[in-house]
Amino acid sequence: MSILTQSTIANKVSLSGIGVHTGEFVNLNILPSSPNSGIIFKRIDLQKNNIIVPNFENVSEATLCTTISNEYGVKVSTIEHLMAAFLGLGIDNAIVEVDSQEVPILDGSAINFVNILKKNGIKKSDVPIKLIKINNKVEIEDGNKYISIEKSNTALEIEFEINYKNQLIKNQKNKVNVFEHNLDDIFNSRTFCLYEDIEKLKKLGLGKGGSLENAIVVKDDKILNEEGLRNKNEFVNHKILDCMGDLYLVGYRIIGSLKCVHGGHSLTNKLLRKVFSDNRNYSLLEIKGKNLPHSLINNRHNLKSIA
Repeated sequence: MSILTQSTIANKVSLSGIGVHTGEFVNLNILPSSPNSGIIFKRIDLQKNNIIVPNFENVSEATLCTTISNEYGVKVSTIEHLMAAFLGLGIDNAIVEVDSQEVPILDGSAINFVNILKKNGIKKSDVPIKLIKINNKVEIEDGNKYISIEKSNTALEIEFEINYKNQLIKNQKNKVNVFEHNLDDIFNSRTFCLYEDIEKLKKLGLGKGGSLENAIVVKDDKILNEEGLRNKNEFVNHKILDCMGDLYLVGYRIIGSLKCVHGGHSLTNKLLRKVFSDNRNYSLLEIKGKNLPHSLINNRHNLKSIA
């Protein structure tokens, strides 16, 4: 067995916390699952019709967080940080149980999910992984927002840029290779908002569980959190974290190169819908190989198209 085979978690893990938008206390369990089952969410506070598949086509809302719903209108929101942890750790299969409609925000990053999953352990199978490989460039322009994805031979690259009028955030840009780079700063980067936007969130019925314990708040040229920033690119790094989680809603790891300027959950979802609207844009691959010297895929490995 190798990292070219599918993985799940070794044992059940549990954690609890507040939903950042609902303000409700949430209990969450992550359970091992069999190969080829994927990631599944289950609302255990409901007796029936409580299974929701985290797929880009099931995204029902993408304002400030990613919300997925099933055909019965049952939903789970703010799934992106947990999904990013699954992607970054190479977890293909798991059952996520929640007793409310929102995944707990914890500290506003993915680091707590990552740490508990690492501590629990990851279990390998002997079933080969499957990947989505991007074949053609697909792009979307929306005013000052831009996103594109195109072919990459060996990696999932995410290049993200943000531009804010705020004098502290200003312009930030970073690029990561999800399968090769150390992702500690990405996992450890928290969600953020401007102080003047807090009242707007409240009027929308959002951010009810938000606090300095789970979000960076920026007021003019100051950060209101006593600890300050965890890394110099924490703002754009959190955007990359969100993007990772949203990309994993294709159901498989992606091989491609993504660029985004001032985007977010909604723009990423629009991109995925456009990519998968034409089957010439992608291939579904099953990996047949034994070794992985530097990255998830090496050109020496045999890639068998099953699309």
